[in-house]
Amino acid sequence: MALANFTGGPEFLLLGLVDGADPHPLLFLLFLGVYLLNALGNLSMVVLVRSHGALCSPMYYFLGHLSLVDVCFTTVTVPRLLAVLLHPGQAVSFQACFAQMYFFVALGITESYLLAAMSYDRAVAVCWPLHYSAVVTPARCTALVAASWAVAHLHSLLHTLLISALSYPHVAPVPHFFCDMTVMLSLATSDTSSAETAIFSEGLAVVLTPLLLVSVSYALILLAVLAVRSAGGRRRAFSTCSAHLVVVSLFFGSVLSVYFRPSSAYSARYDRLASVVYAVVTPTLNPFIYSLRNKEVKGALKRGVRWRGAPQEV
Repeated sequence: MALANFTGGPEFLLLGLVDGADPHPLLFLLFLGVYLLNALGNLSMVVLVRSHGALCSPMYYFLGHLSLVDVCFTTVTVPRLLAVLLHPGQAVSFQACFAQMYFFVALGITESYLLAAMSYDRAVAVCWPLHYSAVVTPARCTALVAASWAVAHLHSLLHTLLISALSYPHVAPVPHFFCDMTVMLSLATSDTSSAETAIFSEGLAVVLTPLLLVSVSYALILLAVLAVRSAGGRRRAFSTCSAHLVVVSLFFGSVLSVYFRPSSAYSARYDRLASVVYAVVTPTLNPFIYSLRNKEVKGALKRGVRWRGAPQEV
């Protein structure tokens, strides 16, 4: 059936974020502003990490990759969302729909593993500061990032192949602003039980692994912070960790609520709202929560602005 899908080609009609056939220019401007803010924040972090020698520690290495993933993650869905807000019911080919699904899932899983790597880095820095340089080595950081990308793309390939092999109507309305896995499963006209079983079991392991690593890391950080005698030191640590935990909770909470439930419990309205949280809001907040509140990052940004604003000698 997969070959017939690729050659014959069902067509999908994206209905967008809001029900109805009317354009929504105000929502278009809102999401355009969020997307531009996302691109500015994340691309600024990528440039800062690569161009400033002061930001060469493992933490900033992970931040640079997270920012790159975040800007790509939103680029997979938001431009299509903007188009659908102005012109609802846009037709998308079978190939374009599943290509979008593949990259969306791959980048989302990569983000979850990078969040886990960053929490591991912070846990070692807070709990075992004297052993930090021996434990978090450049080679280990590279291996963690490479493993994040590899696991994510293999996971996405499996899910995309399983769902694309199902049967679909020749023309199918998609009550979403992108081709999401849960939506495509609900649209399938063939039996989805085997695909759902494989996706749920394998996907649960892939998604819960970084969530477990994040939970253990922040539990260790919490225990270490509670052992600090200085009230000011505890306050600063809790302030930073609480902001990180809010972003991690938003991301993993919305992902688990959307993907790990049976298709019979599918709700188009809830899924669209939850998808905005993990696909748009969280990637936009990440550079500000993780990076721009950091004194070293702000110092590097100010030096970069002063250098560009200084008159150049001829």
